[in-house]
Amino acid sequence: MTNIKVIAFDADDTLWVNEPYFQETEKKFCTLMEDFMPQHTLSRELLKIEIENLALYGYGIKGYILSMIEAALKVSGNTISVSAIEKIIGFGKELLNEPIELLDNVKEVLEALKGHYRIVVATKGDLLDQERKLKKSGLSHYFHHIEVMSEKGEADYRKLIRHLDIPPSEFMMIGNSLKSDVIPVLNIGGHAIHVPYHTTWAHEHVETNLEHANFRHVEHLEEVLPLLLK
Repeated sequence: MTNIKVIAFDADDTLWVNEPYFQETEKKFCTLMEDFMPQHTLSRELLKIEIENLALYGYGIKGYILSMIEAALKVSGNTISVSAIEKIIGFGKELLNEPIELLDNVKEVLEALKGHYRIVVATKGDLLDQERKLKKSGLSHYFHHIEVMSEKGEADYRKLIRHLDIPPSEFMMIGNSLKSDVIPVLNIGGHAIHVPYHTTWAHEHVETNLEHANFRHVEHLEEVLPLLLK
């Protein structure tokens, strides 16, 4: 890791809380629709619709609202009331206005790394929403560059690394998703540290025992500091 020049952080569930808010919203939605379908079955149906819509809407709350409305229409046979649709839109607005809750030791880690590396954010989601969250987080001043990506695949990371004007061997990604934050980066010759979060969106789950010379796993974010500040 001695030649790393840039460290990129995922945002949602790496820097601040995100997935628990979605899960709470899903519970409200399933309760609203329980006369039409059992909650567990409806959760699976909503996930299926979300994944099908990713190519159209991308990641983020706005696409999630549209997917909830589509699921409500589908499971109700298009009989869902206007008032119920209004409630679903309200769930989405509440989600957009949730407070930014930083995860433990985020500021301390960024402060310690500042000056030793160029620090960037590399996250998926809706551009406006992610910019809003970053502004509310109070962390903007730590970052050299903010990249809101429509997807986190190998080509997307190559594009980011070209923009940063470094070879992949000088790039490290830190995040909570093996699928999005770790595996694509390792595949293009970069470094990655996995910091798990206690809840992860089902679409991000991968079953793998990852072994790679450029990969590290830590349980808590502050554990990256001994690896990076030797």
